[in-house]
Amino acid sequence: MAPTSPSMRILVTGAAGLVGGEVCVGLLEAGHSVTGLVHKSPTVRANDGRAVPVDTLAGDVSQPRFGWSEAHFAEGAAAHDLLIHCAATVRFDLSEADYEAVNVRGVAHALALAEAGGMGFLHVSTAYVCGARDGVIGEDDTLPLEGFANGYEASKAAGERLVRDSDLDWAIARPSIVVGEHESGRIRQFDTTYAAFKLIAEGRVRHMPAREGATLDFVPIDHVAGGIVALAGRMKEAAGGTFHLVSGQPLPVADFTGAIGAYPHFHEPELVAPEAFDPATLPALERRLFRRVAGLYASYFQRDPHFTDEAFRALTGLSCPPTGQAYIRRLIDHCIEVGFLPAD
Repeated sequence: MAPTSPSMRILVTGAAGLVGGEVCVGLLEAGHSVTGLVHKSPTVRANDGRAVPVDTLAGDVSQPRFGWSEAHFAEGAAAHDLLIHCAATVRFDLSEADYEAVNVRGVAHALALAEAGGMGFLHVSTAYVCGARDGVIGEDDTLPLEGFANGYEASKAAGERLVRDSDLDWAIARPSIVVGEHESGRIRQFDTTYAAFKLIAEGRVRHMPAREGATLDFVPIDHVAGGIVALAGRMKEAAGGTFHLVSGQPLPVADFTGAIGAYPHFHEPELVAPEAFDPATLPALERRLFRRVAGLYASYFQRDPHFTDEAFRALTGLSCPPTGQAYIRRLIDHCIEVGFLPAD
């Protein structure tokens, strides 16, 4: 395993977000000086909810120079050695213009700041830029131009292309489906995947289109954040590389829904072959909820990607802990414990 870099001055965009906050914690623990770029939420928090003692800068990645004056921009560029770009919208229900503003132009604006300061650039993307592919997905596979399941994936791929075309010393980190901490199942905010999960568990969405053999790659947030911190500490060796921060343990969709149904007060959804699934035939309320929330994630119940992470493990020495049904139960138990899901 390569030695880590000495203490750096690191700017983390999206620092108030779920992954960004945990990255800030890990960077501080590794001895780096950290500045968090924040936007709507002014406080950087760890996954356990505690405030993280980092300096913050207010800015909007969708705006040129993050909305800063030229002098402020030059000062921010000169003050940091590395930019870790976590800022992104992870919603699946936005317009193409919204994705373009944050997930594409936001990358361009972050790159401009890094270029002005001669910084390294560690970009946080998603493993699902592979598009609707099945089978083995390698870290160095060619980035596709089409075939994405939604606007989020397409915009993240477009952002990656900007990074790859830059002259910076860059590296790309690609998490899969980020969920709770491995040991406790804890997660600070319940959005994206968890919203669909709640509708399914509570029986408000009782049917999901799912292809036989489909799998999900759930990865604990602590593995993702720890992986990003490890890559940051090895940027010289990581430069030009793409690294999967994944479980590498594809969980069959039927095992996931079965884990939900193992709780007597939860509903196990009926998995319907996609070609036989017609949302128009669902009861009115379920149809509305499916189209507004659960249906946005339906494509992930119809794919079977097997993400490899050999390059990441070789560079960092890290590997994801087991993420089978015992881990899924810990995720569910945490949701119950904090009241996100009903106790009975």
